[in-house]
Amino acid sequence: MMNNQLLQLLIERLKAKGKTIAVAESCTGGLFSGALTEIPGSSDCFGLGVITYSNLAKHEQLGIPWEILNQFGAVSYQTAFFMAQSVKRLAQSDLGISFTGIAGPSGGTETKPVGLVYMALALEDSCVVRKFYFTGPRHEIRMATVQEGINLVLHYFK
Repeated sequence: MMNNQLLQLLIERLKAKGKTIAVAESCTGGLFSGALTEIPGSSDCFGLGVITYSNLAKHEQLGIPWEILNQFGAVSYQTAFFMAQSVKRLAQSDLGISFTGIAGPSGGTETKPVGLVYMALALEDSCVVRKFYFTGPRHEIRMATVQEGINLVLHYFK
């Protein structure tokens, strides 16, 4: 279950600062965007969320270079960085957040295990990328990713 108080706080802070946010999701499949839209008034600060689950979608919708996807993979620091920057630019928003990871139960490797998630927050003049290792079943990994995304944006306002 998502923490609605934190979501409400996130929306209030975005609105108070006059900031907008856009979202690019892969492993979360729209959960972050869905969580934002649970909060009344979120349309004042949230206008675009894209789900780019495949590499083709990441390339075609967000313009992630094939060189990045081929060299580093969809689940990488570089891809998360480009996703956040691209969705921010695409939406002409103040902030862009992205999520890419391996939610399982399959798909993991020795170097990229199930539970590995990268998220990035593109700010006005910089981009912060975080790497996480979550455990548990698929749903828990995805929900933990969304929760950490909320925390990441809230941290921006501190």
